[in-house]
This record gives sequence, C-alpha cells and structure tokens, in this order.
Amino acid sequence: MTRLILALLVAFGLALPAHADDKVVVFAAASLKTALDAAAAAYHKSGGPEVSLSYGGSLGLARQLIAGAPADVFISADEPSMDAAVKGKAIKPDTRVNFLRNHLVLIAPTPSKLDKLALAPAAFAAALGSSKLVTGEVKTVPVGRYAKESLDKLGLWTTVEPKLAMTDNVRAALEFVARGEAALGIVYATDAVSEPRVKVVARLPDASHKSIVYPLAIAAASKNPAAAARFVAFLRSSAVAPTFEAQGFEIIK
Repeated sequence: MTRLILALLVAFGLALPAHADDKVVVFAAASLKTALDAAAAAYHKSGGPEVSLSYGGSLGLARQLIAGAPADVFISADEPSMDAAVKGKAIKPDTRVNFLRNHLVLIAPTPSKLDKLALAPAAFAAALGSSKLVTGEVKTVPVGRYAKESLDKLGLWTTVEPKLAMTDNVRAALEFVARGEAALGIVYATDAVSEPRVKVVARLPDASHKSIVYPLAIAAASKNPAAAARFVAFLRSSAVAPTFEAQGFEIIK
C-alpha cells in the first residue's frame, strides 16, 4: 500500500522536498488515528515534511484551537465541532471542506458468544445483563451524540441509558470493549476494523442518525498555511484515498 501511495505521489507531483520549518501540526478526531497515521507516514516518506498528529474528541480539540492551541489543520468527526471552530474564529472558513463519511456499529468483545444482536429492547437488555454499553460522552463527543440520536430513534434509549458508560473519545470506548470491560459498545465502523479484539454484532441504520461527516480546514492561526494546504491537498488526492477506504471510510468528493 505504501509503495502504491509513493508512486502516485510522484505522479501527482505531491512529493516535495521537506524543510524543517514546513512541519505540519494536525488536530484530528480520535477515530482517524489508524488511517491518518499511515497517510502522514507516507507523506513524510515521499519527501513531505514531518506531520505532528494530536488526536482527541472533536469538540475538545475545537475548544483548544479557540483557546489558542497551535495547529495548522483541524479534522473533526462532525459538523457541529467544526461549526464551533468557525464561530470561535479558529479556522479559515474558506478552506473548510467535507472530507470523509463514516457509519455506526455495535460491537462486542471477540470472545463473546454474541454474534448478532437484534435492535430491540429485550435483546439489548439480555445482552447487557449486569454489564455496560460504552460509547462517547453523549453531550460533547460526536460518536456519543450520534449514538444517542440512533438509540432514541430506534426506541432503545430507555433500555440503554441506565447501563451507559461514556468516554471522552471513541478510541477509549473501543478499548473498554476490547478489554472485555463492557459487553457492548457503539463506535464507528472504521474503529471496529482497526481492533481485532472486538467484533461487529449490528450496524445502526444510517437513517437513525445524522450523516457522519468529517470536515477539515486550515487553522486560522497556522504559522505555515502553505505547508498546511499542501498536506490537505495530499489527503484529498487519489494518491491517499485507498488508505482511508481500506479503513472503511467513504471519500467525499
């Protein structure tokens, strides 16, 4: 995969000599980690500058940017977090684009006897027993907000709420399930792909929640907007698309 990316980079003219002062700092949603780590590594190996990646909950990252945290690029897992960054004048609005799309899945630890779960209250109650369902914080973390919206729409919220455990980002929720500390979790489909210790037992219908869109933009306080723009162009090019698609993301063109 890396060789293919490097070859395409050369073909598209995106492999540029690196300069120390061109380092790009990216604030990105935690669910992007596996694919974005690979993309950044390929960019650097191709001759691009080093990319420093800081992951977390999207709204928390937006608030850090608004407070003056130094970054060049922001990629969130939802539009409201990017809206907050716009309102706080933390990004350049004319650079904002919708980048990726994702989906919600219900996961269980790989050793679990549960292989499929019906999206019905009785099935959820039986599967949870005395354990927990973990997802992101439902008021501030995108995956948690999407999860609550979906559970409400499916008539499952009153069953799940007393059993709910919440985390400050989706990868933390994934880890709880992977360690067997929660019977079920709601994460993005791309997170489930990245973790062999969990399995998907249901997919939550796309129609049960707002579309999961990942916007990206250049930070208003970027000290190197030209280098940031080059990295953004790389991320949106056909050279790197297979890296994100292999993780389960859909590219928004």
